Amino acid sequence: MELWIPITIAAAFLQNLRSALQKHLQGKLGTRAASFVRFGYGFPVAIFYVLSLHFFVGYSFPTPNWTFALWAVIGGLAQIFATILLVHLFSLRNFAVGTAYSKTEPVQAAIFGFVLLGEKLTGGAIMAIVVGVIGVMMISMARLPLSWRNLAVAMTSRTALIGIASGAVFGISAVAYRTASLSLGGPGPVMEAAMTLACVTTFQTAFMLVWMLWKDKREIVQVLVTWRSSSLVGLAGVVGSAGWFTAMTLQQVAYVRALGQIELVFTFMASYFLFHERVNRMEIAGCLLIVCGILGLIFS
Repeated sequence: MELWIPITIAAAFLQNLRSALQKHLQGKLGTRAASFVRFGYGFPVAIFYVLSLHFFVGYSFPTPNWTFALWAVIGGLAQIFATILLVHLFSLRNFAVGTAYSKTEPVQAAIFGFVLLGEKLTGGAIMAIVVGVIGVMMISMARLPLSWRNLAVAMTSRTALIGIASGAVFGISAVAYRTASLSLGGPGPVMEAAMTLACVTTFQTAFMLVWMLWKDKREIVQVLVTWRSSSLVGLAGVVGSAGWFTAMTLQQVAYVRALGQIELVFTFMASYFLFHERVNRMEIAGCLLIVCGILGLIFS
């Protein structure tokens, strides 16, 4: 098994854990503050990670350049706004369906990867991604009678458009991060990914702090008051991001994000067992299609 596969599965699990914690926090903090804790409590861990790789493992520091800085900023801003859209989405639909809408990302990531990086996919990989997206579409309209009209409604509703927009911006972010990491030309993918993560999360923290100071200083106080639960979001987010960054340095973004759809399996488990949200047969069928798409991708 190629290394990027278990790394991606672990990252997807941690991303699901982070999203579940953010959904819980949203009621206490609001959308912007609940999004901030992912970065604000995560960046010290990211810096510690890159320093540990240098001092304890022996990796040399890659040398940042202007290409790296440009793509790191693009990726960082895209991830901030994609996270805000996703957290807002949780207030409009249940946790599982809200996450499902954002999982159109692999197709969008494949398009961005082709346009920006010239990356191409095999026929088997394309079919696997399509199967996974069909599963996502089934989940998105699981509460409606099956018809073309309802499919159109499900994919063009306000909730759907926010979710698809979230997936698109996440796709841009992922491609930007891969470009940034590869531009470093460092000692290896682990250190390149770690350096990218440390720089990006530090920038995101500074950007969002300035934003909250400008918009509502009380949000910063709320983030500090809820430090116990907020720090868990930051820890799960930064460790998961380390996995995503490493996997996307090792493999094309579309492949990584397609395999990352396994997060929906974890999401349905969290939706049912943690939030006690009902799951119907079509949602289960959509989830199984996503799993089939993932298996097809792995063995393509």
